[in-house]
Amino acid sequence: MNELDQLCIDSLRFLAVDAVEAANSGHPGLPLGAAPMAYAIFDRFLRFNPANPGWFNRDRFILSAGHGSALLYALLHSFGYDVSLEQVKQFRQWGSITPGHPEYGLTPGVECTTGPLGQGFAMGVGMAMAERFLAARYNTPEATVVDHYTYAIVSDGDLMEGVASEAASLAGHLRLGKLIYLYDDNEISIEGSTDLAFTEDVPARFAAYGWHLQDVADGNDLDAICAAIEAAQAETERPSLIVVHTTIGCGSPKAGTAGVHGEPLGAEAMAATRECYAWPKEPFFMPDEARDHMGEAVERGLRLEAEWSALCDRAAAANPDLMAEFRAAIAGELPAGWTEALPVFPADKEQATRNASGVVLNALGEVLPNLLGGSADLSPSNKSDIRSGGEFGLTNAECGRNIHFGVREHAMGAIVNGMALHGGVIPYGATFLIFSDYLRPALRLAALQEAHSLFIFTHDSIGVGEDGPTHQPIEQIMSLRLIPHLMVYRPADANETAQCWKLMIERKEPALIALTRQNLPTLDVERYPVRQGVPRGAYVLSEPEGDPQVILLATGSEVSLALAAQEVLAAESVRARVVSMPCWELFEAQPECYQCEVLPPGIPRVAIEAGATIGWQRWVGSDGAVIGLNRFGASAPAKTVFKELGFTIENVVQTAKGLLEA
Repeated sequence: MNELDQLCIDSLRFLAVDAVEAANSGHPGLPLGAAPMAYAIFDRFLRFNPANPGWFNRDRFILSAGHGSALLYALLHSFGYDVSLEQVKQFRQWGSITPGHPEYGLTPGVECTTGPLGQGFAMGVGMAMAERFLAARYNTPEATVVDHYTYAIVSDGDLMEGVASEAASLAGHLRLGKLIYLYDDNEISIEGSTDLAFTEDVPARFAAYGWHLQDVADGNDLDAICAAIEAAQAETERPSLIVVHTTIGCGSPKAGTAGVHGEPLGAEAMAATRECYAWPKEPFFMPDEARDHMGEAVERGLRLEAEWSALCDRAAAANPDLMAEFRAAIAGELPAGWTEALPVFPADKEQATRNASGVVLNALGEVLPNLLGGSADLSPSNKSDIRSGGEFGLTNAECGRNIHFGVREHAMGAIVNGMALHGGVIPYGATFLIFSDYLRPALRLAALQEAHSLFIFTHDSIGVGEDGPTHQPIEQIMSLRLIPHLMVYRPADANETAQCWKLMIERKEPALIALTRQNLPTLDVERYPVRQGVPRGAYVLSEPEGDPQVILLATGSEVSLALAAQEVLAAESVRARVVSMPCWELFEAQPECYQCEVLPPGIPRVAIEAGATIGWQRWVGSDGAVIGLNRFGASAPAKTVFKELGFTIENVVQTAKGLLEA
């Protein structure tokens, strides 16, 4: 390592710790210890264009240990991204683009939102999987248009998290050779030494997963770090973990202790740290030589992207149709006329919405070549296979669209997020609704990042039947509606299912669809305004003869129950309107005038949903009624469970009449 390299590394160290000190909040330990490996990645290996952070063929870099965000902002500023020194000085302040943990979409150059440990690790696996799929589909002997690595710095805490273990296991199985992680092994966590809770042989574990392992004894040895990364690039059959032994808070009086993990150094320790590195007292100081050297990344990035663009032009001349498809995919454009593939289901056949979803998915798979995903070992139940899609295999030569995630729900959710953020693909993951709890942190991050991550959740209610309360979701749908920016669809039948899928594809936002195991009647689209109503979230499905006296408001499988109850009420001279509400979030976004058209004030309402009742008061008001569940289910045939728990025509009729008599 020469003097200029050392100067650059120390500049990064002090930009980061000065930002933490100015905020009087943050994590100085990681930047002081991990700056050499971060500099090595950015200066020697990472292919990127600071002037265009979204250049598609860039290498991806993830700071999975997101608590060290001050180091990432120092890197982005120094290497020419639109992150000003003033923004670095505003670290963790209101309105800045340098928040406490990296946030995708806020800061140029941040590839994904990290901080919840393990999530960045798993999202990186998704990015590497997306790169493999696109390379297999679009690279030709004439032109390699998709060719980039995914790098990350991961921490002891990341590797303790179960989601990282799940993702590492799958990455090793898939032989993701373009995945290179540097492990900041400083042996410290918040409570103290990692020996308190983490004494496993990490390299042995990753070797068992099928990873390529290397060890760098001194985290300040830039040459050794670079040599290890070069060796990792040469290993094409396995993902790589480079164990870099570092000292947290290196050079500070608190080095090697938990005290430097998540607290500012303080004036006295800052002064001592500057003295250790012979660094000027001026906060946010950067020598011109360091600034000029790291700033060369701007010109280098422009050249790299220009070379790639010229390559794509040559590829387009040789394979115009393939390259047109590729360019549309990376731009997020949908093929013209794709909605014509959506099936219309005849009203003379009952079917479970999970089955209808499978039909829709396969129809879309024929016209959306970049739609891919899979299930957490439940594809026969989730109906989540694309029959013509082939298997996502172990090499680029056999990289189809059906991913076998294994029983790894949490990693599946994070991997889907990583694929969505990578771009060029429309990814989905599937499991039972009850197991949405197993991937909830990833669902929350999908929403926080507003990623186009799609999730198929089947077996959506007590209709699961004999499997019993362990598999019957009660609180899940309502709790998922609490997550901002997450679209929750619960269609009433096959045709609503098709319309929900249409919205999930074209709106390009995080979304899930909850589907039944049991068969349901199919709504006649010539009779009912399904196509017009679903995009508005809730709509009048069926009107009585005359002005309504009561409104039956339902979702999913309970819509058919509401329709049946409407007929009985009509026979008893009670006029009931039936409203289907497949998506709360869409209805909430409608103008108040439309909401009042669907749910006129002054008319009593009964909400019907086989799930938790809390929250429905928003739509039925204090004088309305909710037929739902405030208990767990039971093991019995589905029809018996529905009957015993009150989801019957008789109960709906009595409840509606009771409101009118009140």
